[in-house]
Amino acid sequence: MKSAKDFDVRQFLPYLLNQAAEASSLEFQKVYKDKYGMLRNEWRVLFHLGIYGRMTASDIGARAQMHKTKISRAVQRLAERRYLTRTRADKDRRVEYLTLTPAGQQVYRDLKGIAQDYDAALTDSISIEEANMLRGLLLRLAQRD
Repeated sequence: MKSAKDFDVRQFLPYLLNQAAEASSLEFQKVYKDKYGMLRNEWRVLFHLGIYGRMTASDIGARAQMHKTKISRAVQRLAERRYLTRTRADKDRRVEYLTLTPAGQQVYRDLKGIAQDYDAALTDSISIEEANMLRGLLLRLAQRD
């Protein structure tokens, strides 16, 4: 059994995952931040609407595992840039549907292409099997509950 002295934070899985996430996302972050002035939560909301179409903030929160206040701020900023529209539901005025505008759809298509190229570059130094295994393992870790 290892003692506390043998513990190396550099081998601690949450630490490694965080380091990998930071290192792998910096270049893509620069694109959406510099080109579109977006923050991380904004591009995440934009991508969910681009992938799934019309959604509520609650739908996005459930899929993206984001807190509702972060979604609310992201939605507000995306609406100010005219990347999305907000439409109240007829039956329940508390529900608001979010939809990308044509400008938002164009930004989504642009960033999606950049993200695909970036993803390919990230996995260029590993085999397809390793990339698939990595994705599978990360999905399993993310879905632990």
